[in-house]
Amino acid sequence: MKDWETDIRLELEKLAEQKLQRHLRTSRQSKGAKIEHEGKLLLNLASNDYLGLAGDERLLEAQVKAAERYGAGAGASRLVTGSHPLYEATEQALIAWKGTEGALICGSGYTANIGVLSSLLSRHDVVFSDRLNHASIIDGILLSRAEHKRYRHNDMGHLEKLLQKTPEGKRKLIVTDSVFSMDGDTANLDELVRLKEKYGALLVVDEAHAGGVFGPEGKGLCAALGVDEAVDIQIGTFSKAFGSYGAYITGKRWLIDFLVNRMRSLIYTTALPPAVLGSAMESLQIIRDEDWRREKLQRNADYLRRKLIEAGFHTYESMTQIIPVRIGENEQAIQFSKELQEAGISAIAIRPPTVPKGEARIRFAVSALHEEEDLAGAAVTIADLAEKLHTIQ
Repeated sequence: MKDWETDIRLELEKLAEQKLQRHLRTSRQSKGAKIEHEGKLLLNLASNDYLGLAGDERLLEAQVKAAERYGAGAGASRLVTGSHPLYEATEQALIAWKGTEGALICGSGYTANIGVLSSLLSRHDVVFSDRLNHASIIDGILLSRAEHKRYRHNDMGHLEKLLQKTPEGKRKLIVTDSVFSMDGDTANLDELVRLKEKYGALLVVDEAHAGGVFGPEGKGLCAALGVDEAVDIQIGTFSKAFGSYGAYITGKRWLIDFLVNRMRSLIYTTALPPAVLGSAMESLQIIRDEDWRREKLQRNADYLRRKLIEAGFHTYESMTQIIPVRIGENEQAIQFSKELQEAGISAIAIRPPTVPKGEARIRFAVSALHEEEDLAGAAVTIADLAEKLHTIQ
């Protein structure tokens, strides 16, 4: 009989040797652009709270009101007794915001992606996925058992060659992130729409890091580029720019109806608590009304990216609020992150398998609540530490 403890301990030791072992960190989100860690207040350049809504008093008040009216928990899955009235109200608000036929709210971005892809695809279908897509997309494809064709990142020529080789009669689905979470660049959505229409494929776009950030009223990158009506399914989260939790799926009514009947990560999961839906509903209204948050976020991202490039950093193809800087080796990235924390900046080392081997990096994420003087000081500190540690690449 295999000794489970011995095998697992050896695996943990191997991860530690490769500087790949991870540990949970206890931090307390503070209001504004700072975060408290181990009793120290740090400039928060690690969070996905892009619009600075996670600590907004209006969201907190909406949570309290929803909990007082509907209770602390949903009590069951949505198809049993858990689809409380706030679900319908929030889904109708999403339909109005996105200008689509249907909307469906579920537990998280991860459960949305694995649910959508494993429901729509079968072992008889072919799915085409960008190599830098999020892990939840990859896991959804694996669960579906569909034939998986990965195209080189943003290489539309490679994608078209793969589509051309697909046998007639095979159902085809293309899936991509709109904003890539580790590189900060964006998908070529115009070309993806052209290819999906040319080859009769379904197109699924994950707007997790674009919802609330891009487009009119924060509708996302699809809307910003004017291709939203051509995208079959859009997936977004309430846990990033919205400052809350949960996820949404929007698309044609027949697609949403199908997911309600087949999506296992919806059917067999307890529904979100009313308080969560209360804050998501409030956040959606704020996002639609307060354009200044998106405008300031973009200014802040452009400013910090420019300062880091001027200091000699490689920021990949970043053009969004996500700004990675290449470090290279795992040990160097970990040390850089530690030194940043000691200098008053929270920014996390990203290592394989999240990014390719030899591509360890520090991922900076900007917020609408950052002030230019904070970012200017951070850029100087980052550059000084890089020179000290000889990590600029």
